Amino acid sequence: MPHVTYPGFPRIGRRRELKRALESHWKNELDRDGLLAVARDLRRQHWALAREAGADSVPVNDFSLYDHVLDAAVLVDAIPARYRGLYERDPLAGYFAMARGHQDATVDVHALEMTKWFDTNYHYIVPELVAGQTFRARPAKVVDEFREAVAAGHAARPVLIGPITFLRLAKTVDGSDPLALLDGLLPAWLDVLDALADAGADWVQVDEPALVLDLDDATRDAYRHAYARIAERSRVRILLATYFGGPGDDVALLASLPVAGFHVDLVRGEDDLSALLEALPDDAIVSAGILDGRNVWLSAPDKVLPRIEALRDRLGDERLWLSTSCSLLHVPIDVAGEKRLRGGVGEWLSFARQKIEELRRYADAANGAADARASLAAQQAVVDARLASPDVVRPHVRARVRGLTPQFAQRRSAFGFRKVVQRERFGLPDLPTTTIGSFPQTPDLRNARAAHRAGRLDDASYADVLREEVRRAVRFQEEAGIDVLVHGEPERNDMVEYFAEQLDGYAFTSLGWVQSYGSRCVKAPIIYGDVARPAPMTVAWSAYAQSLTERPMKGMLTGPVTMLQWSFVRDDLPRADVCRQIALALRDEVHDLEKAGIGIVQIDEPALREGMPLRRHAWAAYLDWAVDAFRITAGGVSDATQVHTHMCYSEFNDIMDAVAAMDADVISIETSRSRMELLEAFTTFRYPNGIGPGVYDIHSPRVPAEAEMADLVARALQVLAPDQLWINPDCGLKTRGWPEVRDALTGMVAVARAARERLTAAG
Repeated sequence: MPHVTYPGFPRIGRRRELKRALESHWKNELDRDGLLAVARDLRRQHWALAREAGADSVPVNDFSLYDHVLDAAVLVDAIPARYRGLYERDPLAGYFAMARGHQDATVDVHALEMTKWFDTNYHYIVPELVAGQTFRARPAKVVDEFREAVAAGHAARPVLIGPITFLRLAKTVDGSDPLALLDGLLPAWLDVLDALADAGADWVQVDEPALVLDLDDATRDAYRHAYARIAERSRVRILLATYFGGPGDDVALLASLPVAGFHVDLVRGEDDLSALLEALPDDAIVSAGILDGRNVWLSAPDKVLPRIEALRDRLGDERLWLSTSCSLLHVPIDVAGEKRLRGGVGEWLSFARQKIEELRRYADAANGAADARASLAAQQAVVDARLASPDVVRPHVRARVRGLTPQFAQRRSAFGFRKVVQRERFGLPDLPTTTIGSFPQTPDLRNARAAHRAGRLDDASYADVLREEVRRAVRFQEEAGIDVLVHGEPERNDMVEYFAEQLDGYAFTSLGWVQSYGSRCVKAPIIYGDVARPAPMTVAWSAYAQSLTERPMKGMLTGPVTMLQWSFVRDDLPRADVCRQIALALRDEVHDLEKAGIGIVQIDEPALREGMPLRRHAWAAYLDWAVDAFRITAGGVSDATQVHTHMCYSEFNDIMDAVAAMDADVISIETSRSRMELLEAFTTFRYPNGIGPGVYDIHSPRVPAEAEMADLVARALQVLAPDQLWINPDCGLKTRGWPEVRDALTGMVAVARAARERLTAAG
């Protein structure tokens, strides 16, 4: 019978137990031992859940207190010098300082950079290296968790990030080639394997998702060199894991690496399977990622079971493992207990637990078990019923998409003309200040939202709470001297879920939490049918906020690509078509905001870069429809209406043509952690429109000094014109507290004013 396993599991807990423990620890309400006890309990619960669901073995070291890439850096002692003193005194405080920054009477350090994990919405901490970097093994975490799993009675498989992927994901602060550090890294990395072998590990899963990227010859040579060294010394069997795609033209390279087994993504990399099977050694284990680890739909047995049977005929039971395509980190834990799902949507879904149960059914059915085959037949009936459901297709939405013409994606005039009209309308100074949208959501506000959802607070009373929060945000911004205001978004639970709840075609969970980074979790909505807007979504709150002030008030929307990317998307319609449906719904909202007198509308697209295919040859097709969707959303408004967009934690160098083609009047971007490095893409390209490079890292509890923000503004002014530069934080302020926000934004305004005075004095 095929072996059932999975590459990794969600960490945060069914009810976000890890999130609560982390945030209590950061507030000094839970000590180190208490935090580690919560983490230990979660690991044990998750291993037990997987075994009960039918897994034959479990991965370990997929659990992290913050981020698995940061863990990989610590594993080989890649701790930058500015954190080392704190780390040596208190490893946990040093670890969190790298992730979040640290500020006290003696230590004030920025967090390491953060960016997206391949093309997912998970953010990882970027390892920071230098030429001549030294490494040494710190294997305690992975060894301890392996022993913990074995003691609990599990067949356990440690998971490590492979050396080449680690170096490809890292950043060298001196501009040197990270791969030049490979020979220095390998001895420490091999010492970790030795420690696992000494602890009794048989298999070790080595994750090398970089193998599904476009590789150059130097990277290919590095793979050959590294795995030859590993094969010479390793006393464990290596399962080399790739995911998020197939090896493409590098099938031969993958198959040539001297390892005992290969995990392959047969959801995104199915086209490479035949070539891979031909190339693999005759004794290699194949871990077949047959179920989508990144989406939530129940699989179709009439497609999956024949594929398994063909693999079994080719490989036999001993060489075939059944798995998900990638770690289950990217899906919620369990459908059981979901009460908010409309109609029969719950029956259509498969979360982490259900995916392991599916794998067990497939393995048993392939082995001839009649009850498993009957269960799969019932599953197929559910899949068929979903596709035939009248809730899925809305003819008027399909007709509207078919009726799109190029005119829908056009502004009325070119940016140069719009800029003059908008400057006359708003009368803003050079270096105008604004924020990205949200303000702190206090415990009182969250409690009021929970009480309203539970029926303990009526609609009128809840609206009073929200109006007071809007007034508070507007008063503060006016007092602080911010030029373009936002209403603070107190009514919004999440930048995607809030809109999805008001659109047809979306469904929502109660406990469908997925980790975005650290303790930050999102409840991604589920697109199950055609998307339409039955009524205005934000107009009333934006108009109310504008009535409180004479200053310009931004209307705030989440863009169509981000609404798509940060949802679980239906698999029965091309993503481009779904995105255009969302764009048309949002376009209606933009036009209604304009009619209500809102002169500035921000359409956030932080997921635009994230959504790009991993292979360069597929970029153009994606960018065509993604940019088109943004332009449909913003199209048709007057020249005097200023359209903003926001993007964060992305590399823009390769897509500047597409960013310019979006034709937003102003774009704000994350730059504070990189010290304005991301701005280079916009200046090399000579981006013509307005740019707001963030000067305040909102993902850290640090309050930046005015001198620090002034330095970032000065760097920006070296490459941007004063009438082009906006001053703003990196992102929304929802997760921060009011005291730090007041201090940081007051300082930000003072920095902008001082910079204006210097510009005036300089003529």
